[in-house]
Amino acid sequence: MRRIVYWAMSTLTVLVLLLSYPTSRNATAVSAESRRLAVPTVPASGGSSPSAAGTSDGASSGSTGGSPGGATGTRTVTGDAIMTRYGNVQVQITVTNGKITAADVTQIPWQDRHDQVINSQAVPIYNDEAVQSQSAQIDVVSGATYTWDGYTQSLQSAIDKANL
Repeated sequence: MRRIVYWAMSTLTVLVLLLSYPTSRNATAVSAESRRLAVPTVPASGGSSPSAAGTSDGASSGSTGGSPGGATGTRTVTGDAIMTRYGNVQVQITVTNGKITAADVTQIPWQDRHDQVINSQAVPIYNDEAVQSQSAQIDVVSGATYTWDGYTQSLQSAIDKANL
């Protein structure tokens, strides 16, 4: 009798867990879509302001002169668009006197509410860490691994294009 009770309870538990498991993030068809959006970034001063989307052609813009290594002047360099599981990620950096002074995303997955929540929290952290580390060696934010993977690859391509 005890075995039957254990069996019935375990079967019921498994059924409840199976039926409550979410099978998709969205009721509509799931497709990888990325949009060019203004993603809030946290400037060095600690406030928050929206960041405008930049160019996506991968070329440098706004150069004020200087050597190929970025020894003097300010310029913007856009990295390659990296396709992730949920959409493209593309990073643009601002280089002043050979140092990264700003990092912003020009493309990020923004298809549904889940993408928006994750990326609106993770991207400002990635931007700050890129400036602090002056490299693509940044820590991953829990829950935003795919974004991190695309972000670091695009950031590294921008750094390579800037000859840093």
